Amino acid sequence: MTLTVVPAIDLRGGRCVRLVQGDYDRETIFADDPIAVARGWQAAGARRLHVVDLDGARDGLSAQRDVIGAIIAALNIPVQVGGGIRTREHADALLSTGVDRVILGTVAVELPELVDDLLADYSADRIVVGVDARGGLVATRGWTTTSDVRAEDLIARMRARGVQRVVYTDIDRDGTLVSPNFEAIERMARLGVALVASGGVATRAHLEQLAAIPGVDEAIVGRALYTSDVVLAGSDWMLDAPSATTAQAE
Repeated sequence: MTLTVVPAIDLRGGRCVRLVQGDYDRETIFADDPIAVARGWQAAGARRLHVVDLDGARDGLSAQRDVIGAIIAALNIPVQVGGGIRTREHADALLSTGVDRVILGTVAVELPELVDDLLADYSADRIVVGVDARGGLVATRGWTTTSDVRAEDLIARMRARGVQRVVYTDIDRDGTLVSPNFEAIERMARLGVALVASGGVATRAHLEQLAAIPGVDEAIVGRALYTSDVVLAGSDWMLDAPSATTAQAE
């Protein structure tokens, strides 16, 4: 399977930051100009951009709408956005200003009827659910609250409602540069949705391993790109799983 690598821009206070395991007190600021960073990823060959409004995710409001709009205006690649999208008005506003996909997290647990409404009015290609798991349980409200809902159960419920794509993030791995939770990702990928893997990527080999998992067609990478642990350019943003012959040779 071909894996599309999607660079992440996490916005907090208008700057590009990365958190460790979703902890707002463990923040690294990587750039003050997210528009320049977005242009840089596009120039390097990225096919898509992932943007998260961290302030909005925690506080349940649209805190970075102007910055997001400026990023979209500066690029000609699709941009997907998550973080604090908990009302119909917020989702409509983002989609009407050029966002390619909105990612719904908290409402998938707390207000699944909103997912239904948006799926009814937009294509399933544009309405994506984010399932963020801590210890196997879904975390909501900017990862500040952990529910009693199992990640697998939420994905199954969302698939039954018509959701076709899920961003799965393992919070315990996110921002750690350790490795993705491959075992959990493989379980989620068997649930019948297109899976976007997020959290823990630190090497190109990690990306190749994700490409080998049926059902995983995209991987979101943040810190490893900013630290240059992973360097991609041109066609490198689309990775094929290593062949059996290549794997044996290695």
